[in-house]
Amino acid sequence: MPHDDILSTIGGTPLVRLPRLFARAGFEVYAKLEMSNPGGSIKDRPARAILEQAWRTGAIGPGSVIVESSSGNMGIGLAQICRCYGLPFICVVDSKTTRQNVQVLRAYGAEVEIVVEPDPATGELLQARLARVQKLLATIPRAFWPNQYANRENPAAHHRTTIAEIVTELDGNLDFLFVATSTCGTVSGCGAYLREHRHPARVVAVDAVGSLIFGQAKAKRLVPGLGAGIHPPLLDRSLIDEVVHVTDLDCVIGCRRLVAREAILAGGSSGGVLAAVEKLAPHIPRGSVCAVILADRGERYLDTLYCDDWVRQCFGAVEHLWLEETAQTDLAACPAG
Repeated sequence: MPHDDILSTIGGTPLVRLPRLFARAGFEVYAKLEMSNPGGSIKDRPARAILEQAWRTGAIGPGSVIVESSSGNMGIGLAQICRCYGLPFICVVDSKTTRQNVQVLRAYGAEVEIVVEPDPATGELLQARLARVQKLLATIPRAFWPNQYANRENPAAHHRTTIAEIVTELDGNLDFLFVATSTCGTVSGCGAYLREHRHPARVVAVDAVGSLIFGQAKAKRLVPGLGAGIHPPLLDRSLIDEVVHVTDLDCVIGCRRLVAREAILAGGSSGGVLAAVEKLAPHIPRGSVCAVILADRGERYLDTLYCDDWVRQCFGAVEHLWLEETAQTDLAACPAG
């Protein structure tokens, strides 16, 4: 059946088993491929939910201008939807946003404002982005802020769709769910669904070392879309069973191993989520079923995580950390050819 328009293709992303990456683990891992959304990331889901709800309630309409802060993916999701709605969109990004994300935003017709100086009080780029948003809202008539950091439609979108799809596709057989955290919309929405349905799956939040979400000391972070420089209003700690912190290098290694062993080119937070599975593996009972949410496409990180020169500049000569693992690929897991 043909779809009505591009927005109707959001959601229903594939869930695939990862037979090679965790071949010897004693448990199964399934990956929700959110890069299959038309805008290339999981953020398509809340972007559509927020703007559709705003349109229904009259918060936006013809003549409205959408203004949002984003490291890239939410901005791209909003840019796509604003193009369909015929609404102007201003996206406030920062200097960590990848060049590819900025190019995609502009291709959709978004106006991009780049913040290069961190907030003087907190030293955080996110706070500086939010301050720029507030200035724009104060000066632009009929400006609307989706506020992905506090809008309840963000977790509601994942409650209605993301986790419901995973549980249905696995026939309810889910023991662990690994979710990257930033705005915490995904982890809160998924966790709430599991609790409401009395599902026993354990929710594992994956955060960046140096992120402030779970009270860690602030430290420099290189991978956008994982962690946050604020305590997100959407975070409900009671919905999370465990928290695993990963480094930027963990994300690089996870991404490189994923594409080498499973031929899946995913973004930075996906590498972090897979690193979290590896860290928690000794505590995962044999026979368990795990699901990981892979949030976005790897093409947006070709200048960073998948660029050998960038990796060496940031971490040194570390190729052996994923090349040795790749050399040990279990050929029995590969299809006969």
